[in-house]
Order: sequence, then structure tokens, then C-alpha cells
Amino acid sequence: MRLAAALVLGALSVSGARAVTLKPETVQAFDRYIRETEARLERRLAPGGRFLWVDEEPQRAASVRQGQLAIENRSGSDFVPVSGGLIHDWIGAVFVPGVTLRETLALVQDYDHHQDIYKPEVLASRLVSRHGNDFQVHLRLMKRKVITVVLDTDYDVRYFPLDGGRCHSRAYSTRIAEVRNAGQRDERILPPGQDEGFLWRLYSYWRFQERDGGVYVECEAISLTRAIPAGLGWLVEPIITTLPRESLANTLRETRTALQK
Repeated sequence: MRLAAALVLGALSVSGARAVTLKPETVQAFDRYIRETEARLERRLAPGGRFLWVDEEPQRAASVRQGQLAIENRSGSDFVPVSGGLIHDWIGAVFVPGVTLRETLALVQDYDHHQDIYKPEVLASRLVSRHGNDFQVHLRLMKRKVITVVLDTDYDVRYFPLDGGRCHSRAYSTRIAEVRNAGQRDERILPPGQDEGFLWRLYSYWRFQERDGGVYVECEAISLTRAIPAGLGWLVEPIITTLPRESLANTLRETRTALQK
């Protein structure tokens, strides 16, 4: 999740990528993938399960504790092809020394200021409503790689506090709409699912644990995009295949940086 301000699509117009329509079978494939993912994540909460991904490998945990960013693709490749689209599944972790779980949650739940923490990808951010541990959030995002894409996105976010200085959360996108001519007088918001297909779904799963004199912060981000059209790979592929990893890495680094200020 992240954003910026008035933007033009630049010399390479996004319209050159050819608009596509999100198909029901593509949504169904994404939903199946999410069900399998959430079943796997639920097993981490069972007795004997490893709450944190970094704890699956002692070397990974040690590297993160020493200040490194750990990140990898859960599927073993840059994306998973499905009917009419691609699923991207990246997981990453950082360790933030000298902070508490309470301080960490206060920062990540301060949605009105995500535009300051996660700029320039987050152009604008707003907490729409909060009921206990349930949040409704709006973000305007900017994705830039060869071309620039601006998206209006809404999320349903829920936090689940646990014992042992732990908490996990899940954030589901409920609306993603591409914005044409963002910030200009002729700004236009396209109908969701009837656009260039650079981002149709974004679900993220966060885990936080306070221990070892700080807090481990993990995130698994799963997104759904269009497939790469024949003849336009040079234009579409960079934003579809490389941005999911880069966006997650930047989000984790910027979270750590903000907590250490």
C-alpha cells in the first residue's frame, strides 16, 4: 500500500498497454490461492507452529536480527500464471531494535499519516473508519516503472492480538480503481476491473513479535495483475513483475526507518 500527487502518465501512455477486463475465472483462481494461503498461515498459530517466517531458518533469523532485509517469492518464481492474469506472492521481514510492539502497532495503524511514512508510493492516505481492531482505509497509490500508474484503493484491515508479545493482521483490498490524469482538472477514475490491469487485487498478511530487544516485522503481500500481453512485454512486464517485490521491500524498510526516528 503507498502514493504521490499530480501526475501525468508520461511519454509512454498507459493506454498503449491495451485495456483488459477482469474475468470471473481470474477472480476465482485468486480466491482459491488466498484460501490455500490462509490455511497455511493458520497452521502457524497451532501448537508447535512457527509464528514467524524468519524462524523457519536460523540463518535467516540471524541475518534479519543483524539488520538485513529478508525477502523471497513464496511460489518459487516471479509469478503464478492463472486464467486471465498473474498472481504475485512475496514475503519479507525486518527487525527493529529498541522498539515495542505497542509502538509498532501505533505506527502502522496511523493510516492518516501513511502518505508521510511511505511516500512517494503512497500519495494520499485516510482512515475512513475504525471499530476496535477493524479499520477501513483509503490509499491513493503511485506505481512507477517505465510508465506511471495511479490507483485509488480501499482496504478492510483487521488486527488479531495474541499473547507472547505477538500480533498478526490481514488487509484485503475491497476496491482498486485506476486514475487517469491524476491531480488534473480532467482526472477520471476508471471502473474497477475495466482498466490496464496493473493491479486488480492486493491482500497482505502482517506478523509482529516483540522479542530479542525489539520487534520482528513480517509481511506477505499477494497481488493479482493482468497477464503480459504479446508484443508489449517491454512496456508491461517491468511494472507487473518487478514492482511487487520492490514495493514490499520498500514498505518494510520504510516501516523500520519510521520506527527508528
